[in-house]
Amino acid sequence: MDATAENKTPAQQTVTELDILRIMQMIPHRYPMLLIDKVVDIVTGESCTGIKNVTINEPFFTGHFPARPVMPGVMIVEAMAQTSAVLVMHSLGESAEGRLVYFMTIDEARFRRPIVPGDRIEIKVQKQQNRRNVWRFRGEAWVDGTLCAEAVYAAMIVMDN
Repeated sequence: MDATAENKTPAQQTVTELDILRIMQMIPHRYPMLLIDKVVDIVTGESCTGIKNVTINEPFFTGHFPARPVMPGVMIVEAMAQTSAVLVMHSLGESAEGRLVYFMTIDEARFRRPIVPGDRIEIKVQKQQNRRNVWRFRGEAWVDGTLCAEAVYAAMIVMDN
């Protein structure tokens, strides 16, 4: 353990990476709706970064748009939400894993640059607030150092599924 990690409380510990198998243990999403490939740089209860490798094989590209494929904005926001859901499950511990997380609000959504096949999206999420089972986040989608999309959203963890 490095010197900086020794001085942090357990709630502030940083985890380097979660692979796809671990993500699938934590959230219930599956193909074709599982939209993150790994999660990196997790600060428990605070922030993390999800990675999505966009390929032409994504099912939405057959209709959006066949001549010029562009990842739909709603799918980008969903990838942000899934990254946030992994952060929530990681923060709450194994007893919360697999629970459903429902969108409550999506605010301040901005789409600045199209995301296309071949892009590697870095989805940066930051917790803004949480009260009981409701969490509020700010998410950003970056490709090659360029901000492509951003949103503020809230979600509720369903505790009785």
